[in-house]
Amino acid sequence: MTDSIDLGPEDRKIVTLARSVRARNAVPEGAAVRDETGRTYAAGTVALESLKLSALQTAVAMAVAGGATSLEAAAVVSEAATASDADRAAVRDLGGPDTPVLLAGPDGALRSTVAAG
Repeated sequence: MTDSIDLGPEDRKIVTLARSVRARNAVPEGAAVRDETGRTYAAGTVALESLKLSALQTAVAMAVAGGATSLEAAAVVSEAATASDADRAAVRDLGGPDTPVLLAGPDGALRSTVAAG
């Protein structure tokens, strides 16, 4: 679980949602985003023969499909050491360059926070 005192309750929530999706769907990554109204969207990695999306790209796409016009924050739970450029670009496209992207390990512990920029 995320124990970091640096995270407020809303950021802890999206990390928890991302972690839950990863575990429930047995996928490499789970992600969640929070839009400008506080709605959250959670998704896992999509790995079909004809379509491959990271968990964070999928969560951003779900937010767009749900009518979001901006993002307040994004979280990804992964074994990766950093948020990928493609993931940060997807968040930046909807949320802008200052949108925080939280990266947590599979245990939910926060590893880093970077701006989407």
